Amino acid sequence: MTENSISINKERLIKDMEAINSNTATPGNGSTRFSYSEEDRKTREYLSREFKNLNLAVKTDGAGNIRAKYNPKENDSPSVMIGSHIDTVMNGGEFDGLAGTIAALEVIRTIKENKTDITHPVELVIFSEEEGSNFGSTTVGSKVMTGKLTKADLKTLYNSEKQSAYEVMQAFGFDADSIGEDLLQKDEVKAMMELHIEQGGVLEEESKSVGIVHAIAGMNTFQVTLNGVSNHAGTMPMPGRKDPLVGASKVIIALEEYARTQVNETTVATVGKLECSPSGSNVINKTVTFNVDIRDIEQSGIDQVSNYLKEKVKETAETQQLEYEIDLIGTSAPARLSDTVIDTLVAKAEKQGMNYLKLHSGAVHDTMMLADVTDVAMIFVPSKNGISHSPDEYTSYEDIEDGANLMLEAVIELAQ
Repeated sequence: MTENSISINKERLIKDMEAINSNTATPGNGSTRFSYSEEDRKTREYLSREFKNLNLAVKTDGAGNIRAKYNPKENDSPSVMIGSHIDTVMNGGEFDGLAGTIAALEVIRTIKENKTDITHPVELVIFSEEEGSNFGSTTVGSKVMTGKLTKADLKTLYNSEKQSAYEVMQAFGFDADSIGEDLLQKDEVKAMMELHIEQGGVLEEESKSVGIVHAIAGMNTFQVTLNGVSNHAGTMPMPGRKDPLVGASKVIIALEEYARTQVNETTVATVGKLECSPSGSNVINKTVTFNVDIRDIEQSGIDQVSNYLKEKVKETAETQQLEYEIDLIGTSAPARLSDTVIDTLVAKAEKQGMNYLKLHSGAVHDTMMLADVTDVAMIFVPSKNGISHSPDEYTSYEDIEDGANLMLEAVIELAQ
């Protein structure tokens, strides 16, 4: 930090994170804290006490998104919004989402403790169901807040127990019927920043303590189903087979090669889920279903690979004598982040002598859902060995402290 600047309290940040990370459904095997779970409730109760200690004005919407506002001038000026999420994947890490949430809390504490003169309120936002662990759909809370998911949509998203998102939110105690009545408006927010672990290895490889994100990749998610003819593995000759797993294999191999060699350097395509039926060791499968995740910071890359996938599935189904279905089950557009906020972050990083890097995010974040509402930006802090969504996920508290102090300086300037 530079002379006369203020800084967050790292020890207090560590205390908060350790306290919240004790709220896990899988002790000893990573953090499991789904939205709308008992672990989520305990975390909300902990944070509520902290908000009360700071005398923040708190409101929670029908999806469970929290907005906690520090407004020393008690005016109606648009807020500088900061925050992240508190939910995790199954057996996840202790830093994903939570680091950004507690860093934002520390920024507000530090501004208030130092009686820093600001004109605009500073607002901590905590988004529900970012990970998609309950319903298979990511960034649910921020989509609800910005009108990208409606109450009707929530009635079509189901968890493994066949409960809809709407039903789960109501059962947890939120007023899901009010969803859509209190959407985030452009005149409410001056800018929004989110600190987050990188979830990749670029910063560590480049020996940088912070990253300033200039773009977030968009994505298309497809579900592909191939139907063939199930038969005995030993008695059915090779020439007459209609094996959907062979067809799926051909599509997957071709897709990997195409995305790696024919599109942008920033384009990625992944098949992370594949299911076979009846899935016996001595049976030719009847049905194979797999999901395809396509991402890029350029929409052209997403579209190019999506079109190739459709063509390849059709071609393969014809040559292998299979029936097929291909459905787009999720999509989000790439987001270019705000030059205004990015320039502020760069200036503050250089002023503090920070070793920073400008980079893009391949992962989807809540921030991108607010890009059409206000100026948005993200700060990344390094992930050890690039690991995330794992009990082995680790980011040093020193790096979180650097990122939080960078956000603090930027918030103070933007809130003037």
